[in-house]
Amino acid sequence: MDTPTLPVLERIASALERLSPPPATLEGVDKADAFVWLPERGRLLPVPHVAHVPVDLLCGVDLQRKILIENTEHFARGLPANNAMLWGARGMGKSSLVKGAHALANQVDGKPCAPGKGAIALIEIQREDLATLPLLLSLLRENLRRFILFCDDLSFEKEDRDYKALKSVLDGGIAGRPENVLFYATSNRRHLMPRDMIENERATAINPSEATEEKVSLSDRFGLWLGFYACEQDTFADMVRSYARERNLTIDDENLMARANEWAITRGSRSGRVAFQFIEDLTAELTEH
Repeated sequence: MDTPTLPVLERIASALERLSPPPATLEGVDKADAFVWLPERGRLLPVPHVAHVPVDLLCGVDLQRKILIENTEHFARGLPANNAMLWGARGMGKSSLVKGAHALANQVDGKPCAPGKGAIALIEIQREDLATLPLLLSLLRENLRRFILFCDDLSFEKEDRDYKALKSVLDGGIAGRPENVLFYATSNRRHLMPRDMIENERATAINPSEATEEKVSLSDRFGLWLGFYACEQDTFADMVRSYARERNLTIDDENLMARANEWAITRGSRSGRVAFQFIEDLTAELTEH
């Protein structure tokens, strides 16, 4: 066969696969403790190593950390637990807390379990794939493992209808939510939709009290609703010092904080993410010298 025809045949095969995708399966679900859901392939892509920050390094979120860890550990032990929405300021550790709580729940005597042996498997689902949640749940329902579905940076726009799929999951639908599945999400929006959109729909609706009830009430369906707020200067300082101690950086506190504050000013904000980025840069600089 002529080599130039191979790319054409490959594109044809790819198109046919999209038209008739293979049956969905959980093959390999016992080989890892974290996955990414690929609905177009009906598969879970294993994630051998989840990049996470140890939860004890997350500063300024003590109450949120305590609540989410307890909820996750209850779920790991087969006890009742709630779906959780983590909303609020950017860079304040929402997704880090979810991944850190998952890692903590999968430890035994302070050490990580062997791959595939953790109490909970974390499955990341992309915002644009929410419509495939019923398919994923139908697979998970019949499995013996416990799963946390995780959607990072969740929000909806005016013409978006995917929130109905998520609402069905949170409500449970006619079959009920699978006992072995929880849903964790993070968002920068308190009600998962822009404030101007809420106000506009209320102002133009015949019945303003009902115009946005369906969408706004979606956030109320999360049993845990944890807020994250912009940090003060003292909290930012605690974050910087915590990361510096963890890295064993040889720098005096006065110099450390002077440089951290300068870094924050150039970024125009203070947050856990900014503190971590500063420590990354400082670590590289000190290592070179």
